[in-house]
Amino acid sequence: MVAGRRLKNQVILVRNAKIEAVGARLAVPDGAVVIDLAGMTVLPGLIDCHTHLADLGDAEPLEMLKLTAAATAYEAIPNARATLLAGFTTVRDVGVYRAFNDVAMRNAIAKGIIIGPRMYVAGAYITISEGAGAMTGLSPDIQLPRDLQFGVANGPWEVRQKVRELAHRGADHIKVLSTGAVLTHGSNPKSNEFTPEELRAAVEEAANFGLRVAAHAHAAEGIKRAIRAGVASVEHATLIDDEGIALAKQHGTYLDMDVYDEECIQSSPGEPADFVAHDRDLGEAQRRNFAKAVRAGVKMVFGTDAGVCPPGVNARQFAFMVKYGMTPIQAIRSATVSAADLIGRAELFGSITAGKSADIIAVKGDPLADVRVLERVDFVMKEGVVYKHES
Repeated sequence: MVAGRRLKNQVILVRNAKIEAVGARLAVPDGAVVIDLAGMTVLPGLIDCHTHLADLGDAEPLEMLKLTAAATAYEAIPNARATLLAGFTTVRDVGVYRAFNDVAMRNAIAKGIIIGPRMYVAGAYITISEGAGAMTGLSPDIQLPRDLQFGVANGPWEVRQKVRELAHRGADHIKVLSTGAVLTHGSNPKSNEFTPEELRAAVEEAANFGLRVAAHAHAAEGIKRAIRAGVASVEHATLIDDEGIALAKQHGTYLDMDVYDEECIQSSPGEPADFVAHDRDLGEAQRRNFAKAVRAGVKMVFGTDAGVCPPGVNARQFAFMVKYGMTPIQAIRSATVSAADLIGRAELFGSITAGKSADIIAVKGDPLADVRVLERVDFVMKEGVVYKHES
């Protein structure tokens, strides 16, 4: 996927968790276990840069208040399994309502307690009071426990404090919410929430700990504020305008545009009416702006907002990315080499290359001819372990 070329008759030699060698004439060591994937297309493990695996998929966030932290964690376990078996061996999880459930899930996967993709997690959302990503819609005399309001911050120094706490408690990156949200009660996705000073504080403080910042942003001005502040990626980027596109290209900012999940928001029978109203007209605008960003040559990654749609159907987005302007190889690169670059671990995964993690998938058919074949992954290996092998 680095060169965008298909190679035939390749042998991939895996030793322990790493790819040792790749080539057409490699000798197979004596005693090696041979996995025959002839007749299939072999690709690097896919990467989804916008997931919410450690949260539940209820359309109504307030349903979470009926569960303990332990119940939430247990009920989210199938999300990780479904995502891995769909061919996504790595995810960037970008926030949870109950702080640090994602850290716990990441660690449980790393220890082999549960199966799932390699996770890079945010720990919690950083948001203004009653802002996007906050647990809103409650009576004002109800006090939430700390883990359900952990990331609320107002002013640059409170933002810095939250970044410091998140870094200390194991976050891999920082998630800030620059504008209002679709799936938050009382929110307006066209509103601007964090100020430029607050966004700069988040980026500067995160950099002190070697962390990058992802910024949720729908509104055009909130997108531009985030880019100017130096975020690594803008999530959704729904109403990005021409100036925002030019800024993203100038700054090398990745756009992570979830152009499929509109289908799930509009078709979910339990979706709260205010969420559907927030979303009205945004989906089509986002898809038009996605096409403009692709034509402009902005850096883009694959991100689905998994949790809005059920985990395991992530690959359905590939067809939408192609429909709205990407070539199949561009879409695949967005979920492999580009995603690995955004996460900052291109040396570890993102391509089938000697020295990298043995994250390998295989599909029947040619995804460069029909990208939808990626919706049915027949073989999944992560770190040298086979989790799925269907004939």
